[in-house]
Amino acid sequence: MSTQAKNDNLTKVAICLGTGGIAAGGFEVMDAFDDEIKKHNLDAVTNDRRSGTLRTGCRGNCAKDVLVDIVKPDGSKETYQRVTPEMVPEIVEQHLVEGKPIKKYMVKAEYDAFNAPQQRYVLANCGEIDPESIDDYINVGGYKALEKVIKTMTPEEVLAETEKSGLRGRGGGGFDTGWKWGSCAKYKADQKFVLCNADEGDPGAFMDRSLLEGDPHAVLEGMVIAGYSMGATDGYIYCRAEYPLAIKRLTIAMEEAEKRGYLGKNIFGSDYSLNMKIKEGAGAFVCGESTALQYSIEGKRGMPRTRPPQSVEAGLWDKPSCLNNVETFGNVPMIFTKGADWYASLGSEKSKGTKIFALAGKIKNTGLIEVPMGTTIREVVFDIGGGIPKNKKFKAVQIGGPSGGCLPESCLDLPIDFESLDEAGAMMGSGSLVVVDEATCMVELSKFFINFCAAESCGKCTPCRVGTNIMLEILTNITDGKGKEGDVELLEELAEEIGRMSLCGLGQSAPQPVLSTIRYFRDEYDAHIRDHVCSTATCVPLHKYEINTVKCKKCGACFKGCPEGAIEWKKGDPAYLNKEKCIKCNSCYSKCAFMAIK
Repeated sequence: MSTQAKNDNLTKVAICLGTGGIAAGGFEVMDAFDDEIKKHNLDAVTNDRRSGTLRTGCRGNCAKDVLVDIVKPDGSKETYQRVTPEMVPEIVEQHLVEGKPIKKYMVKAEYDAFNAPQQRYVLANCGEIDPESIDDYINVGGYKALEKVIKTMTPEEVLAETEKSGLRGRGGGGFDTGWKWGSCAKYKADQKFVLCNADEGDPGAFMDRSLLEGDPHAVLEGMVIAGYSMGATDGYIYCRAEYPLAIKRLTIAMEEAEKRGYLGKNIFGSDYSLNMKIKEGAGAFVCGESTALQYSIEGKRGMPRTRPPQSVEAGLWDKPSCLNNVETFGNVPMIFTKGADWYASLGSEKSKGTKIFALAGKIKNTGLIEVPMGTTIREVVFDIGGGIPKNKKFKAVQIGGPSGGCLPESCLDLPIDFESLDEAGAMMGSGSLVVVDEATCMVELSKFFINFCAAESCGKCTPCRVGTNIMLEILTNITDGKGKEGDVELLEELAEEIGRMSLCGLGQSAPQPVLSTIRYFRDEYDAHIRDHVCSTATCVPLHKYEINTVKCKKCGACFKGCPEGAIEWKKGDPAYLNKEKCIKCNSCYSKCAFMAIK
């Protein structure tokens, strides 16, 4: 009996060891299961790698980590959430030994609600296979697409099939992938590069990281297919150094793929060869821009360059180069195993396939999700995300990273696709999706994002370097109560000039959060400027504290909590607030249990 056949007859204990799972104690939980399984002398898959499916990548619902699946030989499984080492002896004894799952430790209804509406195609293997085992990938159909491409298709046929599928880049621009590869294929050179952008610098984004940690071979397979279609001789994966687990698993995957003949020289015994390397980035946001990324690989300072020439003509080391992001390459293998027509049947008319989002913010169910293009914002926020916690109201969703737009409640039924988001004043971007509730000040939020963009500007071009800082200064004045009439119009004028004159896409899109909040939340800007009021009480300089002497219980709690002595109080008397001394620290408000301070 083969090792795999033997392992198929074993009960598997699959533990999430993505970054989220590890941070929650995944390794400790794994060790506890190993110890208990050996203690009971059970014939189950343990950490000795008899099956290779114990260690898995991210399942998506990171707030429930450590997630553990008990998988029977017939494929049925029960999932436990927030598992700790202390819970393991009970789980092993009752579930594995006695066959009685422990309901109190298992995932609840919201876990199913989070997963049920999703269509996980790119993420299909994440949480299901061992990302450090090439055999696990092969056993679920891995490298079949590459084999088909290399053995039965010409590069021109690969380009045609990719274009037919309708796959568009998932890194932000949304360019037609087949067209982009074909543009690079037209140029002849002794050396040509296929590049993968795994820099992922958006706050709150972890889509690419999770895919690399959970299914690195899929990305490699997609890159090799792309390289074959355009005649690339070399490949680079540009991954930020803050992703050590992704880099580790990518390195293992590359070594295993090369040993099997799926990477390197004479792939699948053909005349096609592709050398692959990993370049670690130092964390500069601008290095997510294609030309800045290429300069960084060359050892130069990461800064965008003027175009033309385009990278497909003269990119890395002045050789034809084609760049896509991790998720784009992760889509490629299924196009050649399931067919371009099948892929094109997913999604909307002009936006095909699925999209991975990092769902974060004021939402009950946070995590990584994958939905078909065209899914509405409402379905994501309320069906998958479970709605807004603490009975608060939905206010807006910020889509597309720090350069994305903020969309209000009126856009909840907007389909999530490239055209719809662009028309609404947002963009797909890499896929971060941050939900905010009614307690969020939209002026302060736009200031947060423009501050990020200003700080991350490479400084090469004046519109971005100077313009974003001027916008930040204006927004700071508004949130400090120093705004004046005409500031909003000036922000709009600056945003237009920065978008029109900046050298690269990052600078061009930097003002987008400000423009979208002005478009949908202009009343909040006006209230800050004209009335010096922040309706959410977020902007501290605009706070106005008053003590209601009728409600005051004369307890002195506010007096004792004030760090500046701005509260005057004597036992038996109501408290008095000296506004000249008040630094608006909110301490008195938080200390008062009787709502006497407003």
